[in-house]
Amino acid sequence: MVLKTFNLEEDVYKKFSDFCKENGISMSKQINIFIQSQIEEEPKVREEYLKKLETIRKGKFINVGTLDDFKKRYQVNAL
Repeated sequence: MVLKTFNLEEDVYKKFSDFCKENGISMSKQINIFIQSQIEEEPKVREEYLKKLETIRKGKFINVGTLDDFKKRYQVNAL
């Protein structure tokens, strides 16, 4: 493991730091994961995700037409 210094906008750093604290995750680990994902030639996708994605793709969908059709059918006033 090496120690490196990066320049970040203060606001971005603060928001990400707060996010990591709120979710109980390591900021360093998240940055490491991000950098790894940028340099991988073929990103690794978990098998579980691929199965869920395939299930979604095979799902039954309802054609609601245009947004206006949807509003008429479901009597939605504001979207």
